[in-house]
Amino acid sequence: MDKIEVTGGHCLKGEVAISGAKNAALPILASALLTDGPCVMDNVPDLMDVRTTMDLLGHLGAKVSRDKTTVTVDASGVNEPEAPYELVRKMRASVLVLGPLTARLGRARVSLPGGCAIGARPIDLHLKGLEAMGAKVLLDKGYVNVIAQRLVGAEIYLDIPTVTGTENLMMAAALAKGTTVLRNAAREPEITALADTLNAMGAQVSGAGTPVIEIIGREKLHAANATIIPDRIEAATFMAAAAITNGDVLVRGAKSAHMGAVIEKMVEAGVVVDEVPEGLRVRGPATLQSVDVKTAPFPGFATDMQAQFMVMMCLASGRSTITETIFENRFIHVSELTRLGADISIVRNSAVIKGVASLKAAPVMASDLRASACLVLAGLVAQGSTLINRVYHIDRGYESIEKKLSGLGAQIRRIR
Repeated sequence: MDKIEVTGGHCLKGEVAISGAKNAALPILASALLTDGPCVMDNVPDLMDVRTTMDLLGHLGAKVSRDKTTVTVDASGVNEPEAPYELVRKMRASVLVLGPLTARLGRARVSLPGGCAIGARPIDLHLKGLEAMGAKVLLDKGYVNVIAQRLVGAEIYLDIPTVTGTENLMMAAALAKGTTVLRNAAREPEITALADTLNAMGAQVSGAGTPVIEIIGREKLHAANATIIPDRIEAATFMAAAAITNGDVLVRGAKSAHMGAVIEKMVEAGVVVDEVPEGLRVRGPATLQSVDVKTAPFPGFATDMQAQFMVMMCLASGRSTITETIFENRFIHVSELTRLGADISIVRNSAVIKGVASLKAAPVMASDLRASACLVLAGLVAQGSTLINRVYHIDRGYESIEKKLSGLGAQIRRIR
């Protein structure tokens, strides 16, 4: 497996271009299953999860091709309803084909999903929503089997605002008979991006970005083009890198509207964040200040930025508390940060952090996607060279992170 070696102590300066958002690209790629004809998606990041999705769409019968940042999906020949374990085990977001396949073919057989080991992420709400729309659901030998001659619009209340659940049901409802209303829907920017794409395909989706989304089903959708929005988590990760290194970085393409809660906490910690036409300019302070954070669904503080923000708090003046409300196992990175000299204690679902003067390099192990990013950040400021093992996780969500950081002055290399 590849490793990444980071030598700390370098101030980051310059500009970095943010790639398209993985979490927007995956559902938009899956939405092509609802159409006949070539759908063209631009600004698609070259990531392992995107490649897995392209492989899955190809297995289902779609013609998929890539040219630099543009991916074309022609699903006119899709006739295979099964997403096999061999592909789905690599990535939880593979479950996003469940709704489109059921709506398009009247049946779907999808392996129960895998992905990062950060806690239980069941798909119960996806299945309850499909059942409310008239589908029959059967769990059999690790697979979800869904059958529906044609889905019918329904009123669906989501117990929690699940992002992939909202996306799956939006896509299913786009070809359902009648009107579907999703209440307590997820509000993330990626939801709005999917709604815009569905509407470009001829769907009628309103309310995306609010807790209530209405979808009026159509008999048929047509192919359309889409441009993937910038990755707000990648942008915020580079903002954290600038903050901890006392750097000055232009994060090109970053949108403040997608990161309001994260920006607010960074500013509270002493980071200077200026909105400029190209994106966001971020300047780190000589000394960070401790602030408390609690993760929450959008527009709250993103759970996907919890680990990276924790690195900032490890170096901040004073004591801070980070409370995780989304996933129960998302403090796996804490033990690795303590190997680098961080002072962190876990109390139930909170991490209590006492800032230290510096971190010291040591070999560490990445446990999931965002933990990988957090360890890279820690390596940027640790004294000596930090060797990060199992970095295949980071390739699922960050495009060429070592090249982008090198361009800002970091001393970082990949060991293959």
